[in-house]
Amino acid sequence: MACEGGFVITPKLYKKHEEAIRLIGKLDGITRLLPDKEFFLMMFTKKDATYSSQIEGTKATLQDAVAAPVTEEKSRLHSDVDDIVHYVEVVNYGMERAKTFPISLRLISEIHQKLMTDARSTQHAYPGEFRLSQNWIGGKTSMDASFVPPAQADMHKSFNDLEKFIHAKDDYPSLVKAGLIHAQFETIHPFTDGNGRTGRMLITMYMHHTGILELPVLYLASYFKKYQKLYYQKLQAYHDEDSDIDGWLSFFLEGVAEIAESAINVCDNITILRDRDFAKMHKLGKKSAESTLEIVRKLFGQPIVGVAEIMKWTGFTPQGAYNVIERLKDLEILEPLHDTDYGQKYIYADYYEIFDDAFRSARAKK
Repeated sequence: MACEGGFVITPKLYKKHEEAIRLIGKLDGITRLLPDKEFFLMMFTKKDATYSSQIEGTKATLQDAVAAPVTEEKSRLHSDVDDIVHYVEVVNYGMERAKTFPISLRLISEIHQKLMTDARSTQHAYPGEFRLSQNWIGGKTSMDASFVPPAQADMHKSFNDLEKFIHAKDDYPSLVKAGLIHAQFETIHPFTDGNGRTGRMLITMYMHHTGILELPVLYLASYFKKYQKLYYQKLQAYHDEDSDIDGWLSFFLEGVAEIAESAINVCDNITILRDRDFAKMHKLGKKSAESTLEIVRKLFGQPIVGVAEIMKWTGFTPQGAYNVIERLKDLEILEPLHDTDYGQKYIYADYYEIFDDAFRSARAKK
């Protein structure tokens, strides 16, 4: 299949696109039927934010990020956790903004400004400002760099061309176009820092904005982190003068398919767990069942809690909140997070492990 610009989509690549689209369609159908969507989406977003930040060097884990809202003390990873929490806020902002505003240079600049203000950076990030000088990837100077993006004047022309490409009515299959947008953005490298995080965020914003997926539950950062070395290699090969576009798109489409299939399993497991644990409410009296049910729904968005969070959600006294936690422990919904008596936090472990492979593996060994 030939597209505008001369790039030919091979039958093999087109087949990968069709498989990825099939899985996305299946995922879309499942998420449309998923109750309490607003709570579940929080976990998908936190997971993506964690892995995208880890690609840039943060050491904080998903558990650190999920526990952050209920943790009073500052840990040695405090700044790393702040990066993830900040990323989540910007993703949510970007998704909301893209509902009424086109994906454009202005919006990308706005997202970068919010993302890089007070965020991790290897140099001055100039939040929201397109670079005024030459940058490069790898090496101490542009002479020994692994990749040198376009010079400033060419960068502006290329970025304007990318904006036109995003909105062009062309023959590119939707996911192929999403992959090209990300790779081209990283090739242009329009900011002094934060290009990777902004570019990965752009993928989900584009997919959601164009209706490829109704709900933003497909995030590729975990795939890029899992194959981080290959991710960089494929982007580098795309950057090269003899650009390997097919190799990058093949990697990208395989990622979409892998993450879509994983998200389908997550949604299936959520539904099974939700039905199981909601059924446990029948053991309680009507009044207790209603209040407990509402708390469990909130646990889908914040599965690590303490007494203070239950008090905030319910308006109960400290003793009343503690009684609720004990009830949820008896129902095998919550369990202690740490071996401590003071300031104990509790985790909805059966739910949380659906999102965290490392936590699930460690729990299975206990």
